[in-house]
Amino acid sequence: MHVVVCVKQIPDPAVPGALDAYNTLQREGKLILDESDSYGVEMALQLVDAAGGGEVTLISMAPNGEVSGLRTALAMGAAKAILVSDPALAGSDALGTAKVLAKCVERAGGVDLVLAATESSDGYTGTVPAQMAELLSMPALTFAKHVEVADGKIKIQRQTEAGYDVVEASLPVVVTVTAGVVEPRYPSFKGIMAAKNKPVDAVTAADLGLADQVGWAGARQEITGVTQAPARQAGEKIEDDGTGFEKIVGYLEKLKVI
Repeated sequence: MHVVVCVKQIPDPAVPGALDAYNTLQREGKLILDESDSYGVEMALQLVDAAGGGEVTLISMAPNGEVSGLRTALAMGAAKAILVSDPALAGSDALGTAKVLAKCVERAGGVDLVLAATESSDGYTGTVPAQMAELLSMPALTFAKHVEVADGKIKIQRQTEAGYDVVEASLPVVVTVTAGVVEPRYPSFKGIMAAKNKPVDAVTAADLGLADQVGWAGARQEITGVTQAPARQAGEKIEDDGTGFEKIVGYLEKLKVI
């Protein structure tokens, strides 16, 4: 079984982010594995083990040939990675990203399953996996909180507000997994050392035949401005003078809570 996992390398969320002159997130320096993607990596490793064999391939876009986040996922147990790093990618929108990742899936070859997070921690569009599925002519199964693969088919429990739906499809397929679908393992020292020698196929947009379809030139959306979020207003303070409960009840009634 061959599983491809979309892995995003992001600036450390513990460090305040900064925007560049184009109002996009600065991504210079060391990048880390997006925590939301660690669930997809773990899910892929477990599915390959359950299938009795196969491999996990990572695909990623990142500037400056950055591989720090990829090495973390390789240390977890993935076999290899495809990294697209090219100045021409700067300014790519969600569709441009989907085109690049879809080409990486094709480059990986013989793929049975593509896994991704429901959305990235630094973008939150949540649209890239579905766009990839369309480009690859694969079904898209989203918000999976449980995944089973058997006899060339996949069954997921799709998280909903009311519980979950059971959805099935034939492989190959693109699946997005929620946080908590599995518990990601910590890379062992042996895994960390082995990851240093695992192959990372570095390619450019031109190598994928997308030189004129990505970046600012290919983007179909534009960031026209960024404004500071409004400051949170102070709440109403109620001092109990013996009728505090009446004031609280009145306040909740005004909000139509009760």
